[in-house]
Amino acid sequence: MFLAGLAGAAAAPPLLAQPQGFGTLPAARQLLWHQLETTAFLHFTINTFTDKEWGYGDEDPNLFQPAKFDADAIIDALAAAEMRGVILTAKHHDGFCLWPTKTTERSVRSSAWRNGQGDVVRDISAAAKRRNMKFGVYLSPWDRNNAAYGTAAYVDIYRQQLTELLTNYGPIFEVWHDGANGGDGFYGGAREKRTIDKRTYYDWPNTWDLIRKLQPNAVIFSDVGPDIRWVGNEKGIAGEPCWATYDPVAENGGPPSPGDVRSKDSPVGTKHGTKWLPAECDVSIRPGWFWHAQETARVKTPKQLIDLYYQSTGRGANFLLNVPPNRDGLIDDADKDSLKAYGDYLRKTFGKPVAHASKKQLGRPEIVFDVPTGAAFNIVRVREDIRFGQRVEAFSVEAFDAGAWKPLASATSIGPRRILRLEQRASAKKVRLRVTQTAAPPLISEFALFAEA
Repeated sequence: MFLAGLAGAAAAPPLLAQPQGFGTLPAARQLLWHQLETTAFLHFTINTFTDKEWGYGDEDPNLFQPAKFDADAIIDALAAAEMRGVILTAKHHDGFCLWPTKTTERSVRSSAWRNGQGDVVRDISAAAKRRNMKFGVYLSPWDRNNAAYGTAAYVDIYRQQLTELLTNYGPIFEVWHDGANGGDGFYGGAREKRTIDKRTYYDWPNTWDLIRKLQPNAVIFSDVGPDIRWVGNEKGIAGEPCWATYDPVAENGGPPSPGDVRSKDSPVGTKHGTKWLPAECDVSIRPGWFWHAQETARVKTPKQLIDLYYQSTGRGANFLLNVPPNRDGLIDDADKDSLKAYGDYLRKTFGKPVAHASKKQLGRPEIVFDVPTGAAFNIVRVREDIRFGQRVEAFSVEAFDAGAWKPLASATSIGPRRILRLEQRASAKKVRLRVTQTAAPPLISEFALFAEA
């Protein structure tokens, strides 16, 4: 797998002296998350069987009947696309739990599927472990089924559900919270609209403290982090540039909260901001987040996935691609075919560089290396050693040809990685990277050329 080799490529070069950190620095769990680069989302629940995106909360649990559910087959399809982690919707807004929780009867335990003994969370986490893939969970803060929603009692229930997920299913790499909060719902038969103050109701600081206690290596995702931020759209596209640092504010300029940030800031982040809050770019391989038969003809093509890779991972963010299982509990053939072709492209393109800087050359503001005679390339990948902060503000890549240096590409931030795709293939005797603007002495940890498959 090409990503397996990235750990070595991304490692910092040997340094004569320990450099001083610049600005905000990432935590160890964030550094591990950055190395994943591409991960998968699995939107799968009772909505899969009702043809809805958001369930109301009054659906019969017995509707959940994925007769051919095969966790290993699902994970295999994701691994074919070089996914290094998977996040499962353990509970969506309708409140149906994919594990036999003790907090509610609305779970797989109340379905005839596998005689009430099924546990999707257990099976997906185990299958991911067998493929050396990280496992994460999505637990919707909003619950349209629970009678206690809107009261303090529900916050306790929510934390009990988190505790079950974070103590019974092995290491968790990411805990995902979205910003959907309150509205119409079943609420135990009340069938009413409930509005909460999303800034204060969930008491997020104490919930995050619980996650830290139970899974200290897990990153926490929301509009405001505290570890990973939403990129501000569901198109899978990062800003240009996309800073790993970010100081979020609410839409009105006040204190932010999950579900209330100034959306125009999220794609770009904050240049040299006070919080290390890198962006995650979420998008679905289908028009909807859950599987719908009528959308099979609209599965994203390999070309579309490749373009998204360059617009997300290539801009320093992580790419989170949703691949929803169907009613059989499998990934549709159309989705699998697209994932496989996309993965083949990544393996062929990034499996071996055309040329790259040596360890002795790295860490400098200008890096020059020879290119093998006749070798053509059209991909440039650059990384900073982000253990010591994000420093570079602008850089250029140039080729030496016919006795002169000629520009190939230029960009602003680098951060965890920057992948530039040239409009056409190039060949040259030498190629150089020049850092043209930086807030502190640059620490480049990779400069490499690749040929697109």
